[in-house]
Amino acid sequence: MELGETARILLSSRYLLPGETPEGMFLRVAESIGRSKWEKFYQSMKNLQFLPNSPTLMNAGTPSGQLSACFVLPVGDSIDRIFATLSHMALIHKSGGGTGFSFSQIRPAGDLVGGTAGVASGPIPFIRVFDEATNALKQGGKRRGANMGVLASSHPDIMDFIRLKTEGGLANFNLSVGFDEEFFEKLERRSDYSLKNPRDGEVWNTINAVDIIESLSRAAWQCGDPGTLFLDAINKANTVPGLGDIAATNPCGEQPLLPYESCNLGSINLAACIQHGEIDYDLLGSLVSLGVEFLDQVIDVNRFPIPEIRERTLQTRKIGLGVMGLADALLMMEIPYQSREALENTAEIMSFIQREGHAISEELGGKMGSFPAIDRSVYQGEMRNATVTTVAPTGSLHLIAGVSSGIEPVFSYSFERIINGHHIRFLHPIVKDYLKSLPAGSALLHDVQRSGGLANLPVSREIRDLFMTASEIDPRFHVQMQATVQRFVDNAVSKTVNLPEDANPEDVCEIFLLARKLGCKGITIYRYNSRSDQLLSRGCETCRVDLFSE
Repeated sequence: MELGETARILLSSRYLLPGETPEGMFLRVAESIGRSKWEKFYQSMKNLQFLPNSPTLMNAGTPSGQLSACFVLPVGDSIDRIFATLSHMALIHKSGGGTGFSFSQIRPAGDLVGGTAGVASGPIPFIRVFDEATNALKQGGKRRGANMGVLASSHPDIMDFIRLKTEGGLANFNLSVGFDEEFFEKLERRSDYSLKNPRDGEVWNTINAVDIIESLSRAAWQCGDPGTLFLDAINKANTVPGLGDIAATNPCGEQPLLPYESCNLGSINLAACIQHGEIDYDLLGSLVSLGVEFLDQVIDVNRFPIPEIRERTLQTRKIGLGVMGLADALLMMEIPYQSREALENTAEIMSFIQREGHAISEELGGKMGSFPAIDRSVYQGEMRNATVTTVAPTGSLHLIAGVSSGIEPVFSYSFERIINGHHIRFLHPIVKDYLKSLPAGSALLHDVQRSGGLANLPVSREIRDLFMTASEIDPRFHVQMQATVQRFVDNAVSKTVNLPEDANPEDVCEIFLLARKLGCKGITIYRYNSRSDQLLSRGCETCRVDLFSE
């Protein structure tokens, strides 16, 4: 696979050092990480078969040397501790990482403040402070930082938190409500749920659980936030329970982490593993082995932004090997994304990656030693990494690789976007090749450009099913796909459930509860055109692509 125009512009604007070529970047990264396997690492990146997270591509072999994408920082219940965390956030954002926080330990608005005659402001104003601080920073001078803010469903300020982004602002935060098991027990009985002051556990108020889920659904319908985190499910799957409970994730929700943990992510390009319409499992297996070893070695060469993160990361050595290009791989196998066959093939692929990834980590543990906190983990025997697999959104990586993002379906088969002042127009190559094969292909091109899909073309039902876009797929199937993948992932899965513009809050509520039922660790929805700053739109009204150009 070769770099496309979008990839070269993106790399030039954000990733390459002065005078560096894309091949030079891959060589810099491989030599910095690689030890004896640098050449294999280089080839896998150059061939776009495997790519590490953006901070590794940007910073490996540079004075910065900060290579991790995901961090979670604790937020304590005092001014000193809150602003110490804010300082740590600034250092992480400056180095290219994203941060997640649980604000659940901050006492509620109106509570007494010890040593003064005043009352507490609660977590909401501090979330705004963190957001404003992020506005003043750029990651390594290249992009603005991203955050996740979590508040426990039992916090007395939960209703204000749910409505927070409907009032505008907080452009640098994703929000999630962290649910416990008690909430869903109360919801099932439609009974009152206790809101407790985290300072002393005192019940401050009660509210019917139905009111919380309905308010959450309305807010998410309106602006896409908050999402949900099922903290009880996350902690049941916590591989190192002896180190405490997990209360927050990284900005996109795929990486639940303990306070001060970081994680290094990388993604295998599944589209690059298709040979003659089938998955090449020999190639996939070699990429899993290479990816696990690469990410484990990143930990050892990484320059951590603060000592606490270094200490905790080396304790657990968590890595997150994932995938991108699933939708393209299914297209290449002529399997509709919304089909039982797609779920079965995806389960087979992900179970293979999980099984092989754990085997490699176990082998590395035997050779190089297990992660130090293994005696407080769920593992028996040797294991190099407390977690091995994650499915990230691959926001920039999929553009570099020229494939669909993460496990998402194709959002649109044509689009336009601006990267560093360059106007990029895109027509999906698989659709382009298909249109070439039709006698009236040229006449059909404009409709595909305008709408981004094939739903209105005079083609067979089978073709329309094969080329369905994210918005055409049943939202409940989005959840089924996420749940299928989650069964074979140590950490969590970043996935957006796309809802049509005419969906209602009841539809959103149904998705949240279905995700809970099917075993997801959290879920995010987005209703098309529900925000004025929507980044992607379907189709390309101004595109004029030469259908038959190479």
